[in-house]
Amino acid sequence: MTRVLMPFPADAALASTMNQAMQARIAPVAWRHFPDGESLVTLEDSLAGADVAILASLRHADALALPLRFAARTAREFGARSVGLIAPYLGYMRQDKRFHGGEAVSTPLFAQFLEETFDWLVTVDPHLHRVERLQSLYRIPTAHVSATPAVARWIAETVPDAVLIGPDSESEQWVADIAARSGMPYQVLAKERHGDYDVRVSLPDPAAVAGRTPVLIDDIVSSGHTILETLAHLRQLSLPPPLLVAIHPVFAGDAYARLQEAGLARIVSTDTISHPSNAIALGADLAAAASTLMAASTNSPEDP
Repeated sequence: MTRVLMPFPADAALASTMNQAMQARIAPVAWRHFPDGESLVTLEDSLAGADVAILASLRHADALALPLRFAARTAREFGARSVGLIAPYLGYMRQDKRFHGGEAVSTPLFAQFLEETFDWLVTVDPHLHRVERLQSLYRIPTAHVSATPAVARWIAETVPDAVLIGPDSESEQWVADIAARSGMPYQVLAKERHGDYDVRVSLPDPAAVAGRTPVLIDDIVSSGHTILETLAHLRQLSLPPPLLVAIHPVFAGDAYARLQEAGLARIVSTDTISHPSNAIALGADLAAAASTLMAASTNSPEDP
């Protein structure tokens, strides 16, 4: 069985950490734009009987959607037996309900788009809200890779005096798991509302963090507002400069620059999205999950 790993350009570095574990040949996807902005996708055309895994982190899901479909359909045209998607960061997970009249509920719509195109899906810690399990969104096989073991190992080895800080209640599921795996104490900030425009954050037990190095953990750091609010509170406690660990380093706009200027000792992320802060590798975990689904995939989905 021939396995081919096809990374989009932004994910070439991650692919180089995965191909050996997957026993796959790397055949990069070439992607360029015509002067009018339309995409041209070019693939290796020797794919007869191959099981293909397309690697594309969906940090810019709108820009990647059509090229992803072009690449998958072209791989099938060239004879691929199966085509799966490794999307370390899975976009369109926030709009899982209609918050205001007339809005599109994009989470299930994007899931339908992907399942029409691919035989299986691997991702890392999707940001689930009201949807409890990724499998409930997709009719194709999926694998949810957890970043918490790798993050816990990195913290235990790098910051032995850490106290883990979750910036809000949503972060507690990741922070508590990482704390249990690393043997570190943790706290999750509580929000106190004193009026419509007066919301403050606080640590439940400030004494528990005394003398330790704060390590802020969040699954997605996008605008950075929550982290900046957390840092403002921690500065009042005379603690050592904190570190920030992001599972998905989205860093929209100038968020990364503002966080760098905010007094953090270091900003670290996993490599689900290519970024200068990448320090925690997940390639081996992604390769293992993809290999399992690739081996189980025997049929291609019907054309929509």
